[in-house]
Amino acid sequence: MTVVTRFAPSPTGRLHVGNIRTALHNALFAIRNGGRFLLRIDDTDLERSREEHVDAIRADLAWLGLHPDAEARQSERFDLYERQFDRLREAGRVYACYETPDELELRRKVLLGRGLPPVYERKPEGSPIPEGLAPHWRFRLDHDQPIEWDDLVRGHQKFDPKLISDPVIRRADGSWLYLLPSVIDDIDLGITHIVRGEDHVSNSAVQLQMFAALGAEPPHLTHEALLVAAEGKLSKRLGSTGIDAMRSAGIEPMALLSLLARLGTSQPVEVKPALGDLAEGFDFSTFGRAPAHFDLNDVEQLNARLLHHLDYADVADRLPAGIGQAEWLVLRGNLGHLGEAAEWLPVINGDIDPPEVVPDDKPLLAEAANVAGELDWGDDPWHALADRLKASTGRKGRTLFHPLRLALTGRDSGPEMGPLLKLIGKDRALARLDQSSR
Repeated sequence: MTVVTRFAPSPTGRLHVGNIRTALHNALFAIRNGGRFLLRIDDTDLERSREEHVDAIRADLAWLGLHPDAEARQSERFDLYERQFDRLREAGRVYACYETPDELELRRKVLLGRGLPPVYERKPEGSPIPEGLAPHWRFRLDHDQPIEWDDLVRGHQKFDPKLISDPVIRRADGSWLYLLPSVIDDIDLGITHIVRGEDHVSNSAVQLQMFAALGAEPPHLTHEALLVAAEGKLSKRLGSTGIDAMRSAGIEPMALLSLLARLGTSQPVEVKPALGDLAEGFDFSTFGRAPAHFDLNDVEQLNARLLHHLDYADVADRLPAGIGQAEWLVLRGNLGHLGEAAEWLPVINGDIDPPEVVPDDKPLLAEAANVAGELDWGDDPWHALADRLKASTGRKGRTLFHPLRLALTGRDSGPEMGPLLKLIGKDRALARLDQSSR
């Protein structure tokens, strides 16, 4: 069996971290098993779906490096849904209903008041049909057998269909709800594994009977614990965890994906350079059932660790002019985001604002300027300078190195001074030491 997974977002808003995690896990499972990963745009809701959101979904997946093997759009498949709907109606598995929302809510309250589950009550055969009222349509559940499956995360699942309402699958205006079109698509597209959040567990119970009613073998089901953040359950309303915010903050895609691949598992979170590396250890049996806590600070830490090991070739096309391979190798270990590299351009080959130097340090910097002018800059000028100044001033540690770093870079901290000083160069270093000593 060739593994086929799918990511099925609705284009009613931008992707958030929970969506990304679902897309990633579907992609990783397909990669690990040599299968296919599909994108299905669930745009049956024509009023709320927006083409700009479709474009944004594609762009976000591309930025993440999640490239589907194929794409389908539900809005282009209405004829298929109609044919299968007619088939189910002829078989008696779909039936018309005429209750108004107010009538359903009233009956729900009555049942709850009696201590009964608020399950939809089917009307007897031959019940009168209201005049002038278009029906909505429900799928008739089979009450004779329990609904069971072995979930790859949640283990064995069992539902009593008598405690589930026959789900509405089509509105009175003819528009589709999520449940039936999704099943029809999964059959038609050959989906073998459905990976989604645990909030779909009850939907899956209903959809398993739809697969059976259409004569199809159901896919394997996997329901993951939901991600939670400080604000609670992640949703499209949380812009702080959206792709746009992370891209503008300089987050590397693989830093985010490395966290989302392991979050909620028993495995350690390790930053990986490529999807294939993440897929090697991807295993649903390692996922727990407790909610997984997402913290953007964890992504920031992974982002810095990733940058510290990226080769120049990995980032060359995203670096500003003036940052070549030598500069990158010096700077990368001190960066939290790639955009910070540009902030070091004035330090390396430009002008810096004169730092505020305490008076006690000015004689040290004056001597440093004299010593630096006598050094061989083709070797290791930083350590030669430090050694000479230790011997002549008796300073060491921070009392020696901090004033020198401040004068040479205008900063209290940064990359290792040995290679950085060679990038700054003799003339620029001498000018800065001389200016800071005055």
